[in-house]
Parts: sequence; C-alpha cells; structure tokens
Amino acid sequence: MYKLLLLLLMTISLAACHQAADDTADTEPAAAAESPVGADGPDEAPAPTLEAVLAAQPEEARERYAHRHPQETIEFIGIEPGMTVVEGLPGGGWYTKILVNYLGSDGRLIGANYAMDMWPLFPFGTEEFVAEMETWIDRFKTDATGWGGGDGAEVDAFYFGSMPESLHGTADVVFFPRVLHNLANFQNAGEGPYLDTALADAFNALKPGGVFGVVQHEARDSMSDEFADGSHGYLKKSFVIEQAEKAGFEFVAESAVNENPRDLPGEEDIVWRLPPSYAVAGDDAEKRAAASAIGESNRMTLKFRKP
Repeated sequence: MYKLLLLLLMTISLAACHQAADDTADTEPAAAAESPVGADGPDEAPAPTLEAVLAAQPEEARERYAHRHPQETIEFIGIEPGMTVVEGLPGGGWYTKILVNYLGSDGRLIGANYAMDMWPLFPFGTEEFVAEMETWIDRFKTDATGWGGGDGAEVDAFYFGSMPESLHGTADVVFFPRVLHNLANFQNAGEGPYLDTALADAFNALKPGGVFGVVQHEARDSMSDEFADGSHGYLKKSFVIEQAEKAGFEFVAESAVNENPRDLPGEEDIVWRLPPSYAVAGDDAEKRAAASAIGESNRMTLKFRKP
C-alpha cells in the first residue's frame, strides 16, 4: 500500500512536469548572436558562451539556477560547444534548452528517454499516455530543434534499450540529471533490468575517454537500503558508483555544487515533498513554506569516464 502511495505521489509530480512542458513549449529560443560583418561579408558567428546562454533562458528557468547550478554543473562535467552530448530523460526540456544552444551548430544533442515498456509501470501509464509516448522521439526532435533557434545543435533521440548502433561510440558526454531513481526502483522491484540497460546504453554511446556525468537525489549513508532503493526518489552515492563501475565506467571525481544539507528526509519521506513538486504539501501554505525553506533536494554530482 505504501509503495502504491509513493507511485501516486510520483504521478502528481510527473504530471506537473508534463504540464510545465506544455506551458513552455512556445517559449522563444535564445537569440542567436549576430554575425560580425567585415569588408568581405559576414564572418562565422562565435560560439555562444555558457553565461550568455544561461542569461537568455526564461525567468522561470533562471529562478531555479540557485538550486540546480547549471553553469557549475556543466563546467564540472566538461561539456563544451561542438560536442556530441546524450541527455537522459529530457522531460520538459529544462536542460535541453540550455544545451542545444550552448553546443551550437557544430554540436549534437541526443535525448534518451525511458524504455516504452517501462511507462505502463507508472500509475499514469494509461493506454492513451503510452500511445503519446510512442511519438516522443519526433516531438523531441521538433521541440529541441526549435529551442535552438536555427543556430542550435543537431538533434536526435532514442529510448533506453533501443539505441541505434549508429550512435555507438559517438558521444563526448552522457549526462544523466536526476534520471536513475525510477530506473533503479523498477529494477529493484523485479520489473526489468532498466537501470542496467540505461547504463549500458550510456557506456556504448560514449567514445573511449568520454565522460558520464550524473546528478542524482542523494540518500545519506545512514538511511536504510529500503528507503534508498529509488522508490522515494533517493539513491546512495555508494550504490550509484558501484552500478556505474559495474557497467564499465571509471570514477573520476565528485562535486559538492548540488549538495543541500537542509534536506534531511526521514524513512517515510519522498523527494517529491520538496519544490518544485510539493507533492505532499499540495495547497497547504504552511507545508509549502516548510518545504520551500528546505529547498530542492540534496544531490550528488559525479563524473565518470569510459576507459
């Protein structure tokens, strides 16, 4: 019963994310830098700086920089213009809108979404919803290309477990921001090897020497393994490192940039109690204020490399 409650609360959170995607679908892309014109005509425009791309994002996105630290995170992982980057679970495109512009016209951004047979495991995974997700690749390509405003990265996409062989060994970076908990949850529940498959895709997508970057809601080591199985949204750092190394990655470094020492959940708490979901507080102003005082979740930020 408790697991069912958790999944229902996850439904509220993910439904809100889908609504956010609808609300921002028509957001104007970051303006392309004007090409300097010389005596012999226009020269090639310089690659946009990360600072400029971040400054051009909508106010609603910029309000979350204090919690998500996109500049520090991107710089720590080592993403640079012109690279090929795989972004796991793009959702409403919060990071996509940054990356597609920052990578520039010489870059390539590849979205990677949950496997189609994983979506029905969520309480909201109705036949209608699953049918909609079957069109996700085309919709992501169209949306992300539009967010690039004509000067953004080339866009592609795949579902975990169905990555085309043409993408093997092509990526400089694979970036998984808050992707692993649902994969781990359903794998730990015996529903399928979803985490193993996603990590294998990440490994296979990378060039030798390529970087695998992870940002993930982090459970304290003192929490029980049952709490940290993904069903509450949190995973232990030791578990994530172990699973990545099992997939073939070498651990390189970690950053404290996304840590939040105020996030101290109990064994019954879920990550979606916090902003931006407020799944437990609902419209209760007092509970929302308490969640806001904590802020977004405590997150590990890890860097791995493919040998």
